[in-house]
Amino acid sequence: MDLLSLVQDINGILWNYVLIFLLCGTGIYYTFRLRFVQVRLFGAAFKKAFGGLNLFGERAGSDGMSSFQSLATAIAAQVGTGNLAGAATAIAMGGPGAIFWMYLAAFFGMATNMAEAILGQVYKTRDDHGQITGGPAYYIRDGFGSPALATFFSVAIIVALGFIGNMVQSNSIADAFHTAFGVPHLGVGIACGLLGAFIFIGGIGRIASVTEKMVPLMAGLYLVGGLGILVFHAGSLIPAIKSIFIGAFDPVAATGGIIGATVKQAMRYGIARGLFSNEAGMGSTPHAHAVAKVRMPAEQGLMGIVAVFIDTFVVLNMTALVILCTGVLDGKTTGIALTQAAFTVGMGAFGNPFVAVCLLFFAFSTIVGWYFFGEANVKYLFGTKGLMPYRILVVGFIILGATLKVDLVWELADTFNGLMVLPNLVALIGLFKVVAKAVSEYEEDGKLKAH
Repeated sequence: MDLLSLVQDINGILWNYVLIFLLCGTGIYYTFRLRFVQVRLFGAAFKKAFGGLNLFGERAGSDGMSSFQSLATAIAAQVGTGNLAGAATAIAMGGPGAIFWMYLAAFFGMATNMAEAILGQVYKTRDDHGQITGGPAYYIRDGFGSPALATFFSVAIIVALGFIGNMVQSNSIADAFHTAFGVPHLGVGIACGLLGAFIFIGGIGRIASVTEKMVPLMAGLYLVGGLGILVFHAGSLIPAIKSIFIGAFDPVAATGGIIGATVKQAMRYGIARGLFSNEAGMGSTPHAHAVAKVRMPAEQGLMGIVAVFIDTFVVLNMTALVILCTGVLDGKTTGIALTQAAFTVGMGAFGNPFVAVCLLFFAFSTIVGWYFFGEANVKYLFGTKGLMPYRILVVGFIILGATLKVDLVWELADTFNGLMVLPNLVALIGLFKVVAKAVSEYEEDGKLKAH
């Protein structure tokens, strides 16, 4: 057996079985133990997130960034190629019913993401330059009490997101622009690398400033385009929604046999792609939530609920509905090509360039977010002296990724993604009482204010 086949087999077991159960199990555990906190505090979460929405907030500095800037940085990382290609892959492999299982995974993931954000806040600290930092490595070490697991997590996330993951993102941008506009892959890679370098060197202030503007604009652009298509295909909307719920339990009935999917496949692809997209429980977004300037940890926990909701129920859901309403599901096309086909039916010749531009925003914002997450772990392992070598390496990987598509590299990205999840989930379960206390204090504070 060659190395690629071996890694593929490991990923098949890791992502299709082990991590599905662990990630969903953690979400279910938190949902029931916190009495459906994502439902009870849903209104409060959205009020907190958008009550004082400002695309030109106060510049982030050594004391961190605003709660909205932290939310935007988290969403920047969560809303990526998975929202365009992941939803399409799930439907192509598992039928429309896969989207139902995506919904379910996201519902439980909202509780997990809230817990991660709270722990990021509780165990945040300052680096050797006095700047606020935090993330799973800190709560694994200081809360869970395992420096070894914290180091393992840090190494895995730097490789998974900072290096290999950002190669995947730049490759997606380069492919889309080459297909839509004929731009050379290397040219796209260099442009992305230079723009990335400009943002990275600006530190937390520039990262927060970019994400708070980019995220609302990119999401707005994509949703307006998608809604326009749904309006023109309004007659297909109710059948499309029905097919999602019917297909969850009877995939053949939902597709008329076009896709020979089983209920098991619908569950597997829906849950796996959904978790991969919204990142709940993976240990990535707590780095953004940790640096938010909030009065109580649970206030930022609310942003964790909002982030998963926007990623799955808003953006990813739009991709799914456009694919199902335009009738492009043929049992052969998958991934980004299926999404492009749907938007081409909906928008004509403008569809392909539209998807390419959206992919640029989605993937590049993920590069910024993932760089930032890796940076927190470089500081954890090496202090601030490790930042400049890390920045140079990330820019190099961005440029290289645009020109290189090696299956083994892409599979290794999935492997390291999976490896970083394990220590994070162990700590999440172990630190439940810390999360429960933070939620309780927040709710008590709300009752006192009400009186």
